[in-house]
Amino acid sequence: GKSYGLADRLSKMIPFEVGMTLEKAYEMEEPLRDFLAVDEDAREIWDMALKLEGITRGTGKHAGGVVIAPTKLTDFAPIACDDEGGSLVTQFDKDDVESAGLVKFDFLGLRTLTIIKWALETINREQARKGLEPVDIDFIPLDDKPTYSLLQKAETTAVFQLESRGMKELIKKLKPDCLEDLIALVALFRPGPLQSGMVDDFINRKHGRAEISYPHSDYQYEGLKPVLAPTYGIILYQEQVMQIAQVMAGYTLGGADMLRRAMGKKKPEEMAKQRGGFIEGCKNNGIDADLAGNIFDLVEKFAGYGFNKSHSAAYGLVSYQTAWLKAHYPSPFMAAVLSADMHNTDKVVTLIEECRSMKLRIDAPDVNNSEFKFTVSDDGRIIYGLGAIKGVGEGPVEAIVECRSEGGPFKDLFDFCSRVDLKRINKRTLEALIRGGALDRMGPYFSDEPKLYQAGIDQNRAVLLSAMEEAIQAAEQTARSLDSGHMDLFGGLFAEPEADVYANHRKAR
Repeated sequence: GKSYGLADRLSKMIPFEVGMTLEKAYEMEEPLRDFLAVDEDAREIWDMALKLEGITRGTGKHAGGVVIAPTKLTDFAPIACDDEGGSLVTQFDKDDVESAGLVKFDFLGLRTLTIIKWALETINREQARKGLEPVDIDFIPLDDKPTYSLLQKAETTAVFQLESRGMKELIKKLKPDCLEDLIALVALFRPGPLQSGMVDDFINRKHGRAEISYPHSDYQYEGLKPVLAPTYGIILYQEQVMQIAQVMAGYTLGGADMLRRAMGKKKPEEMAKQRGGFIEGCKNNGIDADLAGNIFDLVEKFAGYGFNKSHSAAYGLVSYQTAWLKAHYPSPFMAAVLSADMHNTDKVVTLIEECRSMKLRIDAPDVNNSEFKFTVSDDGRIIYGLGAIKGVGEGPVEAIVECRSEGGPFKDLFDFCSRVDLKRINKRTLEALIRGGALDRMGPYFSDEPKLYQAGIDQNRAVLLSAMEEAIQAAEQTARSLDSGHMDLFGGLFAEPEADVYANHRKAR
C-alpha cells in the first residue's frame, strides 16, 4: 500500500551498475542511508527488498538454447513443459545445467537468412533473363555509398536489427559510415551502454566532439591504440578486455578468457586475485603499477557492459547485407520481407506503407498473376501474395497456379470454378479470395482506372459473392456429367458466345 513515488525515489538512489546489490548500494550512497534513517515507510520497503533480493522472479527459456545428454535428460536435471506446452525445458538454470554435466548449445535460427535467400532467387532469375552474372551476397562491396546513405537517413524498416524506433534514433545520431560502426551499433543498443552514458561518449568521440583516449584521458597507454581505435577508445567488446590483458600484462589467450569470465561474474575474491596478477604482469612489461591498477579498474567497470564482438559482427554483416539489398534491389527485397511476414496482418500493413514511401508499386492480389508468396513482375512491381489473404492456405494456391499454368488465365468466376479442383478450393477459401480482392478483375464492375475501381469495389465483390453459389453448382454439375459420361450435346450449340454470366446477380449489394 505504499505510494509509487516512494518506491521510485528509492530505486533512483540505487546506482545503475552491473552486479549492483542493495547492500553495496547502502554502503556507497550516503543520501540513501540518510533517507532510510528518517523515513519509516522507506525502511519497511527496504527491509522487505533485502529478503526478496536474489529470489527467482520468474522462469524463462533461451530462444535457441539446447542441452544434450549422453543418456536420458532426467538422469541429469528435472524437466518441465514450457509455457506453450510444446517442448521440454530443464528446471535448472544455465549455470546449474553446466554444473550437472550437460552440454549447452545455442542454435540460432535467423529468418532474415531466408529473406536474403528469397530475395536473391528473385534477383538472380532476372539476372539470368538479362544474361548477367548472378549476385553473390558474400561478395558485395562493404563500402557501398548508397547503402550507407540509406543507413544514415535511418530508412531501416525491414533492415535486420536496425528497424526499431530506438535504433533508428541511435542511427541518426551515430551516422554509420563503415562496417565497424554497424557492428558497434548492435553492441551499443542494449540497456547497459544506453543507460551508462557509453553510447553518448561513443557518438561524441566518433564525430570529434570529445577527445579519443586509450582508454582514458587521465591514464593512457598508447599500446592499446590498435585494440581500441575501432571503437574510438571505448571498451565495448569482451574481446577487447581479453586483448588489453594480453597486450599490457602478457596474459595467454586462455588466461585472458578467464579474466573476462571473472569480470562478468563480479566475484570479489576472484577479482582481487585477477587484479594482482594483472598489475604484476604489467610491471614485468615495464608498465607503472598505478597506471595498471587504474586501467584494470576501468576495464572491470566496462566489462559488465561488454558484448561478444563475434556475435555483433555476424549480426552487423547481416544488417549490412539487408540494407544493401534494400538500397539496390528494393522490389525483390521487400517482396521477400512481405512473404516472411505474410501471416502477420499488422506487419504487412506497415511494410506496404514502407513500400509506398519507397515509391514501389504494389499490385493487388489476383488469381491470374499472384502466387502464394509476394513476387516481382518483370517491370519491378510487387505482386501481392495470395497466401497473405486470411483463410487461404498453400494447398489451394498451388491448385490455382497449376490450373493457370495448364489452361491460361481465368476468364470469369464461372470459368474459375469449372477449372479448379473444388475439393482443394472449398467454398470458404473461395469466399476469402473474393473478399481479399483476388477475383476483382473477373467482376463486371472492375476498372483499370483507380478512382473508378475504388468506387465500384464493393458492388463488384457483392456480385461475385452472389454468383459464387451458382458458379460452384454449375462446376459440380459439369464435373458430374463428365464423370457419368453424359454430356449436353446441344448446350454448346445454342449458348450465347458472349453471354453475361453475372446477369442474375448484377443487382447484388
